[in-house]
Amino acid sequence: MTEQIQKPEEPLEIEQLGRVAVEVLHGIGITLGLWLLWMLEVVRDAFFHLLDRVNLRPRIRRASAFPPGRPRRHRTVEARRQ
Repeated sequence: MTEQIQKPEEPLEIEQLGRVAVEVLHGIGITLGLWLLWMLEVVRDAFFHLLDRVNLRPRIRRASAFPPGRPRRHRTVEARRQ
């Protein structure tokens, strides 16, 4: 009974461990990205709740790309006439 049976050692599969590590890091990255979006939503929500409490609207007047009135006349540049 003094004999010990030696089991052959299995080689570590480095490639498989590398793939697992990459998948774990990928999952951590996705989790952190979703957490960041969630926190930005919390800040945005708190900001608009504060505006509601102060009774302010996000925009006082409507913005327009074309303001009322007659458009100004622009001078023509020499290079553009050709």
